[in-house]
Amino acid sequence: MTLIKSISGIRGTIGGVSGEGLTPLDIVKFTSAYGSWAVKKTGINKIVIGRDARISGSMVNNLVTGTLQGLGIDVIDLGLSTTPTVEIAVPLEKAAGGIILTASHNPKQWNALKLLNEKGEFINDADGKEVLDIAEKSDFIYADVDSLGTVTYNDSYLQKHIDVILNLPLVDKEAIKTANFKIAIDCVNSTGGIFIPPLLKALGVETVYELYTEPNGHFPHNPEPLPENLTEIAGVVKEKQADLGIVTDPDVDRLCFVNEDGSMFGEEYTLVAVADYVLKNTKGNTVSNLSSTRALRDVTEQAGSTYNAAAVGEVNVVTK
Repeated sequence: MTLIKSISGIRGTIGGVSGEGLTPLDIVKFTSAYGSWAVKKTGINKIVIGRDARISGSMVNNLVTGTLQGLGIDVIDLGLSTTPTVEIAVPLEKAAGGIILTASHNPKQWNALKLLNEKGEFINDADGKEVLDIAEKSDFIYADVDSLGTVTYNDSYLQKHIDVILNLPLVDKEAIKTANFKIAIDCVNSTGGIFIPPLLKALGVETVYELYTEPNGHFPHNPEPLPENLTEIAGVVKEKQADLGIVTDPDVDRLCFVNEDGSMFGEEYTLVAVADYVLKNTKGNTVSNLSSTRALRDVTEQAGSTYNAAAVGEVNVVTK
């Protein structure tokens, strides 16, 4: 069993002994610490939660929800969702923060609590250390029976997320529709399966070849979107003569594109291609972590903008 505590949250393999795996006791402890910190920092008694479709998700969701209620915090439960969707929901709900229940690209044995601040961004280093300190000291107080939090279920945010995308000025829905693309997708039986198909439909894509879009948490292959894990969709793209393949990880914050010949476009190329398009239409600077390709710096400077490098980790990129 494995349990990893970091400034961005807690993750581990389900089961085992408390402190050595991600057990119910560990989930309650760290949820209590985060909830106490979030309310103290913002003065807001509301937290948004959402989860991917992995098998342990329902159990973890119940523990997190009950713990937050026990702290006197009202919970907005998005149910099956994506990491970017929860990030969008937090500020729209004017919440103190958010907890995403997902171990991202890790296998089914894993789960995690990914922690957001009131802006819907991953908490920073100082805040993360404070949460860990609260957990270590068990420095939290639960509410009495008349002050328990409530739970509101809200499954509308996947559509709200799609609407946000459609309203982006650089998303040309008509051009996409006119192109009459044929697209194959692999959503590893997680929440990409309930987000990517309706997004493509909203963009005017009528022909979609679906692989593993049932959100049951039974990942058909290693869920990290790397070339060695994507041979099946590569074959489908070629067989169906699709224009593009799209693969997401379980919480839909990573993706990989597959070219029409079945070769991988690659995450590094995706970042650079998107940045190149955006910079040709919008003035602005860019940032990526130090493990990313230098090509982003090149296209940024070519556009007359400034590139910034950040340490590895989502929170470091956001802070930069």
